[in-house]
Amino acid sequence: MSREVLLLVDALAHEKNVDRVIVFEALEMALASATKKRYDLEVDIRVAIDRQTGEYESFRRWLVVPSESGLQEPDKEILLFEAQEEIPDIETGEYIEEQIESEAFGRIGAQTAKQVILQRIRDAEREQILNDFLERGEKIMNGTVKRADKNGLIIESGRVEALLRRDQMIPKENLRSGDRVRAYILKVDREARGPQIELSRTCPEFLLKLFENEVPEIEQGLLELKGAARDPGIRAKIAVVTHDKRIDPIGTCVGVRGTRVTAVRNEVAGEAVDIVLWSDDPAQFVIGALAPAQVSSIVVDEEKHVMDVVVDEDNLAIAIGRSGQNVRLASELTGWQINIMTPEESAKKLEDEVHKVRELFMAKLDVDAEVADILIEEGFNSLEEVAYVPLSEMLEIEAFDEDTVNELRTRARDSLEAVDHTAGDEVSQELSSVEGITPQIIEQLNAQQISTRDDLAELAVDELVEMTQMDEESAKTLIMTARAHWFN
Repeated sequence: MSREVLLLVDALAHEKNVDRVIVFEALEMALASATKKRYDLEVDIRVAIDRQTGEYESFRRWLVVPSESGLQEPDKEILLFEAQEEIPDIETGEYIEEQIESEAFGRIGAQTAKQVILQRIRDAEREQILNDFLERGEKIMNGTVKRADKNGLIIESGRVEALLRRDQMIPKENLRSGDRVRAYILKVDREARGPQIELSRTCPEFLLKLFENEVPEIEQGLLELKGAARDPGIRAKIAVVTHDKRIDPIGTCVGVRGTRVTAVRNEVAGEAVDIVLWSDDPAQFVIGALAPAQVSSIVVDEEKHVMDVVVDEDNLAIAIGRSGQNVRLASELTGWQINIMTPEESAKKLEDEVHKVRELFMAKLDVDAEVADILIEEGFNSLEEVAYVPLSEMLEIEAFDEDTVNELRTRARDSLEAVDHTAGDEVSQELSSVEGITPQIIEQLNAQQISTRDDLAELAVDELVEMTQMDEESAKTLIMTARAHWFN
């Protein structure tokens, strides 16, 4: 019988041109499948074939699971404490096995065995084909539309099939069976039963790769593409920078008489492409990205990652673009939120902000409008700046003497501390409303940045025990009390 096994393995390995190991594994699966049929229960069977002799053994096995989790599949699992009674050093995730009578090789349903073996071989062949393709390192697939199904188009390249989903196709693009198509390899899903490669013709990476193929200077390292933003089939923006000052980056990407950019546009259904000069100065980058609009001025808020861009009335429609397309693409390309406004809107916003800061200074520093305006004119916009900017900078303000500066800094710090105490009192009051909590526990929680009822409710029991050293049962009760409002 063992000789019969080895002969079958050699024959299938030779016929299908796959490794003998794959055939052995497939045969083990077939034997395990046949053995399972002896049981009415949903059991887990493992068969091990000796690669040298062809002899094989069969085992029923149980997966070791944590004792506290319980059994989800009683016929296939065993709790850790029970398993440790047999094997003291066994751990979760390992198996307890019991040898059982093996199914006679000759009694296996021939069709079942053949199906399992051939399916395993087909999977191995499919995996090998995919690996051979991916080893080429290509990011763009060139293929032919083979057919359409409910998910999209099946693209064939050699022996490899890929899926181009409908939402990854350029809008209004009409592709039919037999059409040649190029697309970016978006992802590879080795678990998928159908095509394991997913393609895209709408992602920004596709546009960048097309330019890399058309512009040799990019591959040579003389130019670098920094990013792209697309409204597929309509308009796109790409950012480029040169590493050789003798090269015009935009002109190089456009090509002689526009040949290079035209070749890319033809591939993406005529999509208009704006080529933008990248800059490490964010404001300059945004100004370039908003082209062809002319920018009058720009205000950068680094903390909020926002730019207010001022354009005159003649450039307003150009800067915004049809349905906001130009500013949206510029924002995606640069990574900054861009607010387009007219000079009048900018002046009104500035006036409102100055008014708010003036009111803040007058109320919190107890000064008149004249002193508040001096601070604003000198560039102070918050209490923190008044309180903590280096003393030497404030002493440079001609309108203030040293006593005035020190008094303003003291008042600013006192005001900020009062705000902190008020916030702390509100936090303590919220936590103290949880039944069973003590001031000591509140102090321990605040030290760990647990400042609200919801923060406490989201803790795990072991986390609360570690923070407060309370017993596990008390910690569990306190957390459930904190969560009570979620269910009311």
